[in-house]
Amino acid sequence: MALENPTWGQARVAAELMLKLGIWVSPRTVRAYWPPEPERRGPKTVSSQRWKNFVHNHARAILACDFLVAVTAGFRILYVFVVLEVGTRRIAHFNVTAHPTAEWTLQQFREAIPSDHAYCFLIHDRDTIYSAELDQAVEAMGVKVLKTPVQAPQANAFCERLIGTMRRECLDFLIPLNERHLRGLLRK
Repeated sequence: MALENPTWGQARVAAELMLKLGIWVSPRTVRAYWPPEPERRGPKTVSSQRWKNFVHNHARAILACDFLVAVTAGFRILYVFVVLEVGTRRIAHFNVTAHPTAEWTLQQFREAIPSDHAYCFLIHDRDTIYSAELDQAVEAMGVKVLKTPVQAPQANAFCERLIGTMRRECLDFLIPLNERHLRGLLRK
């Protein structure tokens, strides 16, 4: 069962044995017969490096980006686009718009990534704003696009933490009046 269902744990196998075959065993008993990890994993994956190690090894060459939403005093929704250098934790670029599009986002990448850059990777989520054309244009700049897995904000943890900090230290206490005011607040 463990080899055929690699995502199942010992408790799930014990529950399946009880439900389907009527065999009552504890997860500890299942553990005694559990195959070693290399057997369960199946064929070797392309990269043996874990995500944490990859980010640590290439931090100076990685950019991470994401959007955050801010509401103005007039109840308009503004979108803040942030690009972060992972190695230095420095904000490489940010901008504000009421209507983000793929073209606008691509222009922000053009402004954020200089022509003599040393960046190799760009991490972003699977938001529809990051179209295939946008990814191709970024890759034409010499930066490989890495999309985070579905519903895995921890894969872009550096940018998510920056956005949380921006909310806690700035946007939770101040209500922006318009785009210009929000840009000024974030610049400070």
